[in-house]
Amino acid sequence: MGDPGLGPQDPGLYGILRPSEAEGLAVQLLQGSLRRGENGARSGGSEAGGVSDSVGIDLVPSPPLVVRGDFHHQPFDDGTFDFEFSNVFDHALYPEKFVGEIERTLRAGGVCVIHVAVSTRSDKYSANDLMSVEPLKKLFKRSELVYVRTVDGFGLDTEVLFRKKRVTRAP
Repeated sequence: MGDPGLGPQDPGLYGILRPSEAEGLAVQLLQGSLRRGENGARSGGSEAGGVSDSVGIDLVPSPPLVVRGDFHHQPFDDGTFDFEFSNVFDHALYPEKFVGEIERTLRAGGVCVIHVAVSTRSDKYSANDLMSVEPLKKLFKRSELVYVRTVDGFGLDTEVLFRKKRVTRAP
């Protein structure tokens, strides 16, 4: 079975989140994502985008929006975030820990968007490269794949969206 894709008429992320989910949205931008790659600005991009309660982590902090941290061991409590984004999966030395931390800090029903390079080699800082999204899908053990689509962003060509499964208790 192939990856579900979105056509050009599909709304993408903005059609996935209901208004109730978007209200009070806490966005965690993982290492490097506020910088928009290696040459972008770190200034108030999140607030300008309408998300005032966001935080990023990086080995080099840039207060107030970016705190010191390692995406292999996030400095946040379990179930802290409704939404997480990363464009640095290829930089993860330990992909299992990277994804495990996303799933740990994402609340049940929360959404994670990851931008990766699949059809091209990643940048010179890459610790791992994907030739398909299959290995990434296998790492997300507590989430379901919502969609995969092609994007064009800073050398990354694929957007993958996961939603963390809700835990159901037996009656």
